Amino acid sequence: MDKRAAVVLAVIFGGLFLVLFGFMLLAYSAVKSASFTSDVESSAGARVGIVEVKGTIGTEGPQGADADKIVKLLKKYEKDDDIKSIVLRVDSPGGSVAPSQEIHDAVKRIKGKKKVVVSMGGLAASGGYYISAPADKIYAEPGTLTGSIGVIFMHFNVRGLLEWAKVDETTLKAGKYKDTLSPFRPLQDTDREEIQGISDDIYGQFVKAVAEGRSIPEAKVREIAEGRIYTGHKAKDLKLVDELGGLDDAVGAAWQLAGQSGEPKIQYPPKEHELSLRDLVRGAFQGAAEGVKTSLPEGGVMFLAPSLLGR
Repeated sequence: MDKRAAVVLAVIFGGLFLVLFGFMLLAYSAVKSASFTSDVESSAGARVGIVEVKGTIGTEGPQGADADKIVKLLKKYEKDDDIKSIVLRVDSPGGSVAPSQEIHDAVKRIKGKKKVVVSMGGLAASGGYYISAPADKIYAEPGTLTGSIGVIFMHFNVRGLLEWAKVDETTLKAGKYKDTLSPFRPLQDTDREEIQGISDDIYGQFVKAVAEGRSIPEAKVREIAEGRIYTGHKAKDLKLVDELGGLDDAVGAAWQLAGQSGEPKIQYPPKEHELSLRDLVRGAFQGAAEGVKTSLPEGGVMFLAPSLLGR
């Protein structure tokens, strides 16, 4: 390839890349405009950060609330000076103990720096209430189902099924309690004692967290707990929630508690499917590289644009 051909080829590729890059910028701007119109009401200045806890706590996937992601977002808002207060939007039946405690502890820690207000959706029970308890203020709708302050262990026994299928099961263990709650044998007194002790311990932690978060004596919490579910209306009478209202009311309260005036400005968490400029640029380079590879067979140069536009 002579020097003139190389220059012409460089100009062609450079021009195509600039056109493609410009197209990507326009596409990115359109995507961000559409996304942030609904997800972020303000991109700068004082804002109320929204953290959503939807689904079973500790479970990944569309029906779960990933505690790690929630805690990371809480920390991000904690460090952001423009986020003046946080609204924790809870719509959860509860979930695993340790993940619920992780979120609870994060809320409790942040509360010392920024105001945290909880907005309960249709359901904020058990672990959903656990993570709400340390907030500065809790809002619930009159028909919200909340409370359920308690601990539960589920146990299933399949011994009869194995006998019906003529399947033998043998357990070899080292340690008296290693096969506690085994589904292959009848429940024993040692099982009941061991699991009841664990349940009582965790229940005590739950009661203490509610008592501290809501400034209610532990004895009183135990009276109204016992796993009972309450409506938001009843929960307010029992001082488990502070006010009746929805998300807008909680946002307004968080805005005022942060010492802000005027109309609240809100920042929602980014959507997981949201495209970034880096992703678009990387895609452009990958498409260009693939186009060059397929359009430059030995002995000639092919028309490049269709190859790039088809990526």
